[in-house]
Amino acid sequence: MAKVFLSYSREDVAAAKRLAVCMERAGHQVWWDRQIEGGSRFTAEIDRELKGADAVVVMWTKSAVESPWVQDEAAEGRDNGRLVPILVGTDKPPLGFRQFQSIDFGDWDGREDPPALDALIRAIAQKGKETEAAPVGAQQSAASRQHRAAICVLPFVNMSGDPEQEYFSDGISEDIITDLSKVSALSVVARNTAFQFKGEAVDVKQVANTLGVDHVLEGSVRKAGNRVRITAQLIDGKAGDHLWADRYDRDLTDIFQIQDEISKAIVGALKLRLLPEEKKAIETRGTQSVEAYNLYLMARQQWTEGSLGDVRRQEAIVRMCKHALTFDQDYAAAWALMALAQSQLRFWHGTDVDPAPAAEKALSINPNLAEAHCVKAHLLEEQGRTDEAVGEIDTAVRLDPESWEVNREAARLLFRQGRIRDSIPYFEKAVSLMDWDWHNAFMLITCYRETGEPEKLRQAAQMSVDRSEKAMAKDPSNSTVLAGGASALAALGEDERAREWIDRALLLDPDNNIMRYNLACALATDLGDSDRAIAVLEPYFSTTLGVSHIRHAEVDPDLDILREDPRFKQMLVAAKQRLGINAVEADA
Repeated sequence: MAKVFLSYSREDVAAAKRLAVCMERAGHQVWWDRQIEGGSRFTAEIDRELKGADAVVVMWTKSAVESPWVQDEAAEGRDNGRLVPILVGTDKPPLGFRQFQSIDFGDWDGREDPPALDALIRAIAQKGKETEAAPVGAQQSAASRQHRAAICVLPFVNMSGDPEQEYFSDGISEDIITDLSKVSALSVVARNTAFQFKGEAVDVKQVANTLGVDHVLEGSVRKAGNRVRITAQLIDGKAGDHLWADRYDRDLTDIFQIQDEISKAIVGALKLRLLPEEKKAIETRGTQSVEAYNLYLMARQQWTEGSLGDVRRQEAIVRMCKHALTFDQDYAAAWALMALAQSQLRFWHGTDVDPAPAAEKALSINPNLAEAHCVKAHLLEEQGRTDEAVGEIDTAVRLDPESWEVNREAARLLFRQGRIRDSIPYFEKAVSLMDWDWHNAFMLITCYRETGEPEKLRQAAQMSVDRSEKAMAKDPSNSTVLAGGASALAALGEDERAREWIDRALLLDPDNNIMRYNLACALATDLGDSDRAIAVLEPYFSTTLGVSHIRHAEVDPDLDILREDPRFKQMLVAAKQRLGINAVEADA
């Protein structure tokens, strides 16, 4: 029989106890947190039991839907294919879980055996059978999941002698991480964790010990003209010995084949079995055009590391993607990235461009491209079709829960709905996925202030400052980074330095609306300068074309201190009239 982890909200403990008894009576082994023994490390024991379960049964009740703890536990079950959701007294689960068929218990109060209990027992039994029947190399049981070979792919060193080629070596590293993550017998360290060692001279054994991995892959990339040289070596994390090493001197047109060969060589060196579907997944690329791939990597670097509010950044991304598509019209990722940039151009900069065609084209080529669903969600939200927008984000989260864009957009959609506590796990996930992500760290300052978590607020602020400083070392003119850093400094009580950064940002790029909004939040909340906050916000309210931007301002706690100011009220009303928001509300 199956080993079951029961996830529930504290308000529903009586019903949870009854449900646990019912599942045990059916022969299943049930664990829930009432079984924690005195002296145990609470979080560690929960994590161990959660990872070892064959089925994760989640009781979605009204209180559970609001619980970040239940959502985290449910995400573990979802991401590993072990989720068994039930609905109790609620219509639907939270964002990110609505694509899964739930067993409806109606208004069950826990006093008697629940309705549809047989359906639940069958679902649990099926999860147990899937675990027992899993092929060699796939996820089979708690033991096999916990003893998969663990590997860290360090960022490959750019040996081209040109810092501008960094995008290419980073892209190769990320693709290899993605490829290896498709191998079920491997546990691969996330990109963000691996990239924290970028640019450092590291001791491989120490890296392995720090991350708790068995093996480390390191390498280098040298790109010159139409030739590329890639070296790679797989190292035993304990002994420090080389298990495999190779050097590839090829034409640039062979880059995809090289990546495939590296991934397969690692699987072979570790004596793992590569399942047919995993081999196919590794060999499947979004394009066979090296020219298109190279241009996409350049555009992707601009998207992830450029200035958020700089119109030139968005325009450059669109140009690069359009150029990539001249080599391969069916490159879905390039269409999706272009749509993301066009969305920014339309709603932040007022450019007369429609991102919908690019997003639809991406989805016509690859309906499972999560980032394109994010663009559709944004467009639907701008039209006041919030429920449909939530549905698109649900789909995006289901398709790619590890996507930075997906977590970022899910967090913002929840935030704009006033569901700030619910947005936190998505902001946290986005921050964890990209080591440079100062902006979502900055958003967590607001979230933790609202939920009354001062220590987490301080940690988020320090992270935002640290990442902002690194970003400015690369580009001192990045005014959006300056604004985010200023807000974080103000939250840490470094008022003088925060004001210096505010002055610099306004001098560098006074037309940047993202920058202005973030500066106003710092001025209003932590610096207590309402008059200057109003002055900084005025151009934002008079020029922004994004309905979602006004929605954000309406619920943002950072602006609460301004809400009774007649000047703020007037600006907000004028912006809503200009954008026809009242008409959208009437139609919705």
